[in-house]
Amino acid sequence: MEMNSSLNNMSIVLKKSVSNGHEELAVSEQKQDMIDEVRRLLGTKLQDKSSIFCSDASISRYLRARNWNIKKATKMLKATLKWRSEYKPEEIRWEEIAREARTGKIYRSNYVDKYGRNVLVMRPGFQNTKSARGQIRYLVYCMENAILNLSPEQEQMVWLIDFLGFNMSNISVKVAIDTAHVLQEHYPERLGVAILYNPPKIFESFYKVVKPFLEPRTYRKVKFVYSDDPDSKKIMDDLFDMDKLEVAFGGNNQMRFNIADFAERMQEDDKKMPALWTKKNSLGNPQPSLANASPFGPVVSELESDDSRQTNPSSQGFDSGECMPDDSSMAANGSSSGASDIDSSQGTTNLGRPQGQSDPELRS
Repeated sequence: MEMNSSLNNMSIVLKKSVSNGHEELAVSEQKQDMIDEVRRLLGTKLQDKSSIFCSDASISRYLRARNWNIKKATKMLKATLKWRSEYKPEEIRWEEIAREARTGKIYRSNYVDKYGRNVLVMRPGFQNTKSARGQIRYLVYCMENAILNLSPEQEQMVWLIDFLGFNMSNISVKVAIDTAHVLQEHYPERLGVAILYNPPKIFESFYKVVKPFLEPRTYRKVKFVYSDDPDSKKIMDDLFDMDKLEVAFGGNNQMRFNIADFAERMQEDDKKMPALWTKKNSLGNPQPSLANASPFGPVVSELESDDSRQTNPSSQGFDSGECMPDDSSMAANGSSSGASDIDSSQGTTNLGRPQGQSDPELRS
C-alpha cells in the first residue's frame, strides 16, 4: 500500500521517437527501477523484435495493467512475447484479411477524439464471415495498424461500436471471449474507452455472458450510449468534435465508408510496418513529467488498485470523466490532433440511426 501511495504522486509522459514510432518514457526514478527490474527478469536473450517491443513505455503498460506488481507484469509480458513470436501480428498484411474488411465491420476512422486517440469503428451488424480465426486476425491487424498511427502524445485508442442492423447471429460468444482475451492479455492499456452505441435490448443477455471474462479495468471503460438519452450523449460531446464524428454516432460527418480508399490506406501503412520492427529503439533524454495533463478536468489515477475503485463498478454509468485518458497515457501538452488525421474524404460511413432502445439494466 505504501508503494502504491508513493507511486500515485508520480506521473509519466510519453513521447514517440520520430525515427521509428516507438514511445519514449519519462518516468520517476522509482518507476524506472521497476521497469528495469521487469526487463532484468525477462532475461538478456530477447530477439530483436521482442527487444524493440519491450520499450520502457510498453513495460509500463504491463505494470499498470497489473497494478505495478513486478512478478505479475513480467509473467504477463512473457506470455505476450511468446504469443507475438507465434502469431506474428506485425506480419499480417492487407491481402490476408481483405475479405474480412470488405463490409467495413472494423476500420480505423479518419478522425481522432479530442485527446488525439485513434478511433476504431466496429459494426457487428456488418459481419460477413463465419471464421472465428479470420475475425480475430482482422481485429489484431486493425489494432496493430491503429498503434502504428498513434499520435506522439497517445498510446490508447477509442472503440466506437455501432449496433445498426445487429442481431445475435452476427456475433459468437467464442469470438467475443477471444477478443477480450487478446485485448486484455496482449494489448494492455491500449483501450481508452469503448462506446457501445444504441445496443438493442437483445444484447443485454449476451453482455451478461461476456462480462465475467472482462477484467474490472476493462469493463469500467465500456460505456453504453443511447442517442435519445441526453446524459449518455454528453459522453460523445465531451469526446468528439461533432463535425468530424460520422452521423451514425450523432455527428455531422456525412462521408461513407469506402473499401477502395480504406484498402489503399492500409496497404500504404503495411509498407511502414517492417521498418518499425527492424530498428532498435533510439531512446533520448527523459522528458520532464507534468501532472494534471488532462484539459477535461479530474482524471482517476490508474495506479490505484482495482480494489480501491469499486465506488462505481457498473460499466453503464454516464460519467464522461471516466472516458478521458489517464495522465500516464497522454503527453502533458494535451494535444487534440494526431498523426492519424487524414483527408476527411476517406473511410467513414453515413448510415441512418434508429431510435435508441430502452434497457432497464444497461441504462442508468
